[in-house]
Amino acid sequence: MIFEHFAVNVDKVRERVQWYVENIGLKVVSAQPEAPHMTFLADTSGRVVLEVYHRADAPLTDFSQQHPLVFHLAFVSEKAQADSHRLQQQGATFFEEIRKEDGSCLVMLRDPWGMPLQLCQRTHKW
Repeated sequence: MIFEHFAVNVDKVRERVQWYVENIGLKVVSAQPEAPHMTFLADTSGRVVLEVYHRADAPLTDFSQQHPLVFHLAFVSEKAQADSHRLQQQGATFFEEIRKEDGSCLVMLRDPWGMPLQLCQRTHKW
């Protein structure tokens, strides 16, 4: 089997989709215009897909009340600090920056709705 997608039940689906498309560079590969507004967002490789939707009959996770290590979205960044500053100008909030011994830089932010977002500038690729 191969990984297809992972899904998160969130509020304000359209606003989130717009923010991730404009600021992270994700691409909408499928969208349902009516509720629950299931929208699939792919990264630039087309390999990783995030589904966001809003189901009122299921609980929403309040990511702002959880430590980012419980759950976070992680993206490769060639310039983590610069991307962090750019995203903060677009409503993200800073949580922490970690410098690894190998020179990698990991910046943890929260998107404008509190969901943790990590920027990974690694010295070695997977």
